[in-house]
Amino acid sequence: MEFSTTTVVIFSMFALFLIGLPLFSSVAISACIGLMYGGTLPMSVIHNSLFEGLNIFPLLAIPCFVIAGMLMEYGNITHHIVSVVKQLVGRTPGGLGITTILACTFFAAISGSGPGTVAAVGTLLIPAMIKSGYSRSYAAAAASSGGTIGIMIPPSNPLIIYAVVCNISILSMFTAGFVPGFTVAFAMTITAYLIARRHGYKGDVDAPPFHFGTFVRSCIKYFPSLVTPFIVLGSIYGGFATPVEASVVAILWAILVGCIFNRALRPIHFYKSLLAGAMVCGSVLVIIAAATLFGRLLTFEQAPQQLIQLILTITNDPMTVLLMILGVLIIIGMFMETLATIIILMPILMPVLQEFGINPIYFGILLVVTNEMALLTPPIGVNVFVSSGIAKVPVEQVYVAVLPYLAALFMCLMFFTFTPEYVLWLPKLLGMNIGW
Repeated sequence: MEFSTTTVVIFSMFALFLIGLPLFSSVAISACIGLMYGGTLPMSVIHNSLFEGLNIFPLLAIPCFVIAGMLMEYGNITHHIVSVVKQLVGRTPGGLGITTILACTFFAAISGSGPGTVAAVGTLLIPAMIKSGYSRSYAAAAASSGGTIGIMIPPSNPLIIYAVVCNISILSMFTAGFVPGFTVAFAMTITAYLIARRHGYKGDVDAPPFHFGTFVRSCIKYFPSLVTPFIVLGSIYGGFATPVEASVVAILWAILVGCIFNRALRPIHFYKSLLAGAMVCGSVLVIIAAATLFGRLLTFEQAPQQLIQLILTITNDPMTVLLMILGVLIIIGMFMETLATIIILMPILMPVLQEFGINPIYFGILLVVTNEMALLTPPIGVNVFVSSGIAKVPVEQVYVAVLPYLAALFMCLMFFTFTPEYVLWLPKLLGMNIGW
């Protein structure tokens, strides 16, 4: 019995992944197996594809935003954001949980990373919640769930990768991410409040009553820190910088505020930030290089066309097709890292979207919401592992505690799925190109 090259490649990848090989190794080796099995492409396609996968200028934005986020954390910018947000909602029932969600939303406009947002905000607020009588599982769940907003609100690393892989404007993807991002933040805030009310959690026991004058003075005092997201995003939307250049602006602003205004940055902080950026850059680029080879082979073997024909035997309704794809993405997200999901699957799915007339920017937002769910689901659930380590609580307890937040995310996903106009209205309002 003879198998197609596509079948051999896909089964090889999952077999290698299941025996414990790193994802990039599984992808690269399975692609090489497919090349040798098919025998229709020269082996020179390997090094050509690897180089082309790495030679993509917009990818520079990812390590730069990570470095900027780390410098802002060490430079007390995150602490100042949390301090101001806490004055607004700190004393309301579940105030610290709500503060965590809102602080994650604010920090998301700087970091672009889910786990990075959890680490930055959770380190400050998880101990505060525990001190105020919140359960450790609630504190960890609020931080890990709030951290998911970090990959939706611009600048977002997954949105950058998606735009690069699908050859879409990064600025259009960023613009489309605002409204869904704040919608998810609102849903998370309501969820944190309802859970806190149910368990009788109070606000921050150490927070003074809200006073408008004090709040204004805090905003003035911490103005350089609070204006950070507006500096970064304003440089993009004001036409002064591309997303890559804005990531460098973020680093320079973080250094300026951290060294001169807050006087908190030390030489060791620069080393740690550069190391974090290098680690993220290395892990992303090695997957992109392998996935470029993988995608080129599957495209040559007409895997997207085969997938379209398979779908057409089931249904030709675009909404049904979209729901099927989203269901698969939710399942795959449980076992595959966010950026890897985008890099590996999108070259196959893009022709399917085009065939059924599904807008690529609209789909990109839906894809990111499924990735937000993946950050909270076992067995990977990166955000859960980060927050459980900070809260010193078993991962299993946090997985149970995040279920209401997962339900809120799923409701947002369904809302976005059936209301594409809601997702795309801001890019349309600004006259941006939103694809077919």
